[in-house]
This record gives sequence, structure tokens and C-alpha cells, in this order.
Amino acid sequence: MKFIKKAMKWKPPAPVQGEGKENMIQTEPLKENLQENINKIKTTLGHSEDIIVREMKLGSEQTINIALFYTDGLSDTQSVQEFIIEPLMLNIRGTEWERKIAAGHNSYELLQEFILSVGDIQPITDYDELFTALLSGNTIFLLEGCSKGFSIGLTAWEDRGVTEPSAQTVIRGPREGFSETLRTNTALIRRKIKDQHLWLENKKIGRRTKTNVSIMYIKGVANDKIVQEVHARLDRIDIDGILESGNIEELIEDEVYSPWPTVYNTERPDVVAASLLEGRIAILVDGTPFVLLVPALFIQYFQAAEDYYHRSDFGLIRMLRYLCFFIALMAPSLYIAITTYHQEMLPTPLLISLAAQREGVPFPAFIEALMMEVAFEILREAGVRMPRAVGQAISIVGALVIGQAAVEAGIVSAAMVIVVSITAIANFVLPSFNIAIAVRMLRFILMGLAAAFGLFGILVGLVAMLLHLSSLRSFGVPYMSPFAPFILSEQKDGIFRAPIWKWSSRPRYITKGNSVKANTPPPSKPKTRNSN
Repeated sequence: MKFIKKAMKWKPPAPVQGEGKENMIQTEPLKENLQENINKIKTTLGHSEDIIVREMKLGSEQTINIALFYTDGLSDTQSVQEFIIEPLMLNIRGTEWERKIAAGHNSYELLQEFILSVGDIQPITDYDELFTALLSGNTIFLLEGCSKGFSIGLTAWEDRGVTEPSAQTVIRGPREGFSETLRTNTALIRRKIKDQHLWLENKKIGRRTKTNVSIMYIKGVANDKIVQEVHARLDRIDIDGILESGNIEELIEDEVYSPWPTVYNTERPDVVAASLLEGRIAILVDGTPFVLLVPALFIQYFQAAEDYYHRSDFGLIRMLRYLCFFIALMAPSLYIAITTYHQEMLPTPLLISLAAQREGVPFPAFIEALMMEVAFEILREAGVRMPRAVGQAISIVGALVIGQAAVEAGIVSAAMVIVVSITAIANFVLPSFNIAIAVRMLRFILMGLAAAFGLFGILVGLVAMLLHLSSLRSFGVPYMSPFAPFILSEQKDGIFRAPIWKWSSRPRYITKGNSVKANTPPPSKPKTRNSN
């Protein structure tokens, strides 16, 4: 925790005199001389070929000098032509506005109100604002004799569009997922929550990248203290660049060295909308389809979006996920402990069968399990990194071939292959990839404790893990709530999933004040008709 606080408070060292000055961002005000501004912009940007500079003379007598700057590939060049260049070249000639602009009477106000037919126009007064707007895709407008300019929002670039999420798929439910464009993502959320209290606040983070980061929450539902804490942690970030929401996650999370994630991420707009209605805060980062949600609770990583679109199954599928969580965490360690120290716990026929399988295996159970787990982790990573067409085939065929060959060679027993396979399959059942990584890491620790101390070592490891989980907090909210502390009224969406009409309140530790979520009465049975 101390390390991350130092990282967020870190300030760049002062540049050595005569070195690095060309890379420093200029914050000096704009000049009144148009040619000086043009030369300054070209020099600072290294005469880059994708920076388009258009110098023009306006009016009947061509006495009004202007300059337009935009970035090729980030700006909509057709809109620049239709909504800026054509109105300036045609609509201003022979009018009273031309005489006033040529005389310098409120030139920018006249251009903004009567000539430029664009909605998003922001004034700029210094080079820092100019470069940020220009490199963000906006069009810059400068006028001779004025020390300020316009930033005109005509951005347009190629994006991936709205597609189905690849990591969080559902059988029933919305099929739309976030893209890498920030405004597309905010629009997807506003399509689902048409509330005037859904607030959006923007920040720019990164000294070099100046990445757009948006904070979305429902005013009156979200806890104001948590909102302030989110702003404070984001404002403390001082770093060269933010390229993905994972960079933000590492810099604002509560516990750095814990394997358990305390910031939730998703690429589904419906999940974000549901979380906002519960009082959580969404952090959207430009350039990534993954949105961060805070505060995050342990139970949240076992809830899938599909749970709320099917009829209530009383949490049977969710209980299956909890069972798979313990299988993925403890199956190899239990096998090691029982076969090494506690053989009396096994039925005699099973014990004889396992002894016969392990008769030709030269390694103890721990080394046997460790080899198989490492081999499977290698196959898993190979399947992820390989081209999609062959990655799945390599992972499946590799597991079958290596497992069968290892058993026939007498390196591992057939029972160990079964245990490792069940563990791997159970790990895939977990809805969140973050919690699955934590389980994969802790599995090896429990295997070591089981090899050294048997079931007693596993018990000590589980108690230490439970104590650590109980001590975690996500933006001030207990990580294990509503289990620790136990809140009876919030168990309706815990291990069990009650019908929707019973969800009358929001989570107590997340929201403050507006806790009523629904007043829907239970469905009533239709009255039976008399046979008369």
C-alpha cells in the first residue's frame, strides 16, 4: 500500500538545463500574430505529416487571415469542409459580418454565433489546450490579430462498433458489448438508464496520453463519500500514460499485494446499468471495452448477468459456482493430503486401487500434482496466445495426448489426471476471470501446505485466507459483505437468488439514503371462476 501511495504522489524530476526542453508541453498563451502561432504548432509537432494546416484568406478583399488545424485520421474531413470551410468562404462575403470581422469588432463572437454551424465549439487560450484538443481529433480555428482560438468538435475515427462480448457470454440476455470508443460506451449505458440523475464527469489522466476517463453514477443513489473517494484517487494519479482500464485499476485499488481483486471489470452495458442502480460507480476509460465498477464485493464475482434473465432457480446454478470454486481451490491439495497422510479416510477398495495405480510412479503425490498443474497451465496459456483457429485444438489435443502419455509412461497416476482435469474444468465455471486467477495462484499454496502438514495445513491455509478476505475493503466497503458482516435482509441475492419482486432494498454498505429499490407486490393468484 505504501508503494502505490508513493507512486501516485510521485512528481517528475526537474529537467536538466538544456536537456529535454523540446519534449516539454507548452503552456504559454497564444500569440496575436497568426504566423507565429502556425510556426509554433508546426515546430512543436515536428512537422508531422498527419497534422493538416489550412491557411485561408476570407472576405471579398481577402483581408481576413485564418488558419485551420486538424489531425488526419482523427477528424472528420468531410464535416470540416461542409461546416467550416464552406461557410467561411461563401457565407461571409459581402456581409456586414465581414466588415466587422475585418475591423476586429468581436470577431470570435460573430464567427461563433453567425458563421460556424457547429454545435461543439470551445474557446482555447494557450498551447496546452490547443495541442490536447488537436491531438484528440478536434479542429482548431485561429484568427489573425486574436490571442485565442476555437476548438471545434468534429472528431471521427474508425472504431470496432458494438459487438457481442467475447469474455462474458450469455444464452439469454442482451448481446451488445462495449467498444473502444468512450462516447459509444456512455451512450450504451444511457440507453438503459434514462434518468436525469445519471451524472457523467470527465477527467484527463496521463501527462503524455491525456486519456479521457469518465465517472458515471446516479446522484442520490450512490454514496457521496465513495464518489469523493473515487475522485480523490483518480486525481492522485501522476503517470505518463493510461492505455487501458487495468492501469487505472492498479492505481486505485485498496490492496495492492492481495490476490483477490477489489475492483470489478466488465464489458457488458447491462451489468454496468444494474450496478449503477445498486449505487455503484462506473469508471470508463477511452480506448478499452472494459469498464471498472467500484466498490466491488466478493459475492459479485459469482453473479452472472444471466442469473437475472431466467426465472428464479433459487440459486442452484450459483451454488454450483460456489462448489466449483472450492473444487478448483482445494481438489489437488485434498488429494495430496489424503493419499500422503490420511489414507485411513478412504474406503479400502479405493485405497487399494490408488495404491495399484501409484505403484510404478517414482514421484510423491505433491511433485506429481505440481507437474500436472504446471503442464496444464502451459497448455492453457498456449491456447490463449495461439491463433484462434488452432488455439483450442492445441489445448484440447495437448491435454489428451500429454495426459495419456504421462500415465502410460508411469510418470503420473490416472487418478491424478482425473483430479487435475476436474480442477481445470471447475476453474472455467467461475464467471469472472479475475477471481479465477486468484484461485489458480492460491491452489499452489494449498498444495504446498497439504504436502507439508496434511489436512491440518489445508485448514490453516483456509483460515488465513478467510481472515485476509474479512480484512479487505473496497473503497471503504467490507469485501465479504453481506456475509461478514452478516446482513440478513441482503441474503436474497447472496448464495440463493430470490424472485425479483422480493428485492426491495439496495445493498446497505454501498448506497446511503435512497435504499428502496422496488415496491412491487408479489404476483397474485387468479380467482377461480364458479362453475355456475
